[in-house]
Amino acid sequence: MGELSNNTEEKVLLVGCKLFETSEERFRYSMEELASLTKTAGGKVISTVFQNRHSFDRATYIGKGKIEEIIPLVEELEIDVVIFNDELSSSQVRNLNSQISARIIDRTQLILDIFSRRAKSKEGKLQVELAQLNYLLPRLVGQGHSLSRLGGGIGTRGPGETQLETDRRHIRRRMDEIKEQLKTIVKHRTLYRERRKENRTLQVALVGYTNAGKSTLHNRLTKADALEEDLLFATLDPLTRRLKLPSGFQVLLTDTVGFIQDLPTTLVAAFRSTLEEVCEADFLLHVVDCSSDDYYNHEQTVLSLLDELNVKDVPILTVYNKRDNMTSNFIPSEGIKSIIISALQEKDLEKLLKKLEEEIIVTLQYFEAKIHVSEGKLIAKCSSSAIIEKQTWLEDEESYFLSGYVSPDTSIYKQLQEFKV
Repeated sequence: MGELSNNTEEKVLLVGCKLFETSEERFRYSMEELASLTKTAGGKVISTVFQNRHSFDRATYIGKGKIEEIIPLVEELEIDVVIFNDELSSSQVRNLNSQISARIIDRTQLILDIFSRRAKSKEGKLQVELAQLNYLLPRLVGQGHSLSRLGGGIGTRGPGETQLETDRRHIRRRMDEIKEQLKTIVKHRTLYRERRKENRTLQVALVGYTNAGKSTLHNRLTKADALEEDLLFATLDPLTRRLKLPSGFQVLLTDTVGFIQDLPTTLVAAFRSTLEEVCEADFLLHVVDCSSDDYYNHEQTVLSLLDELNVKDVPILTVYNKRDNMTSNFIPSEGIKSIIISALQEKDLEKLLKKLEEEIIVTLQYFEAKIHVSEGKLIAKCSSSAIIEKQTWLEDEESYFLSGYVSPDTSIYKQLQEFKV
């Protein structure tokens, strides 16, 4: 399915169902996020409809009266797509399709659609296809009616119509193929990571809610050229660059896919290998957008997803970003290490690098060594692979006295032991 051209924005009607147990605030943020996701997918929100209920209608998600309200609205406003704020079952989609003339998609399909547009690497594309097939498999029954309407647009990218119309066996076979290909890619990445670990470059991963400013921060710190957009899920493929700290010590900084509330489990599973970069990190920078009214929920969502990924005992520095637009109700969380910055301010970036170095020092081993001038290679290596606190030239001995911090897992640590004072 081809992508929409920029000038053919599809007209979208958003539909949400607020259960009585859900707070007004959480529901509002969820609907605002759905609107942002729609914008990212190239749609234009024309109108929004929502209903308060004790539980979702098993047959049609919303009640009969609401559907009767939507039918003329779709005609009047010439709506192309109706997007529902929760995941719909195949029978709900079928029943809604039989009454509403516009294309029906749900939140999961919308996210998959964005992933389909954004993924650039081979791994990213395979992960998306796997997630889409995973989503489609239980929904194959009753796809016929909606397939007859597919003509490109939001919710239709990725596996084409012919793939959807083939039987379950074919889709399962394709899923197995993708899993094998992903295993190979993950294997290669694991080997690459092990090589990095042998040379023991410290790994720092940027994590955070989607659109918190991770890519902007990554670019400003490493002078890289990752995609920077004010859109949800702008980054899907992990990007790693070298980062020099104030002392000259070098680390690897990885930008990762953004986290999101109520991320469908099929997506967490499909993107687990992309998020492995997070699991392997020595240090995490948790970026939180303090200009968002919903910053606290975003922060908690990321922490609970890290928990799901079993990321434990990894030091975290919380970076409250976008301080220039900070919301009036912002209060930093207590009991955590944090810093408030704007990724666009050079002085703030310097402050962040200094703070990051201080936090990394805590995880390293202190050393003192006297190294003869003939060991030039080792002296040079110390400046990038260790944090040097003091360096003194001892003229009588033609040696350098060095003191500082180094990771005990590195080869340089073993070498420095020979020159220990």
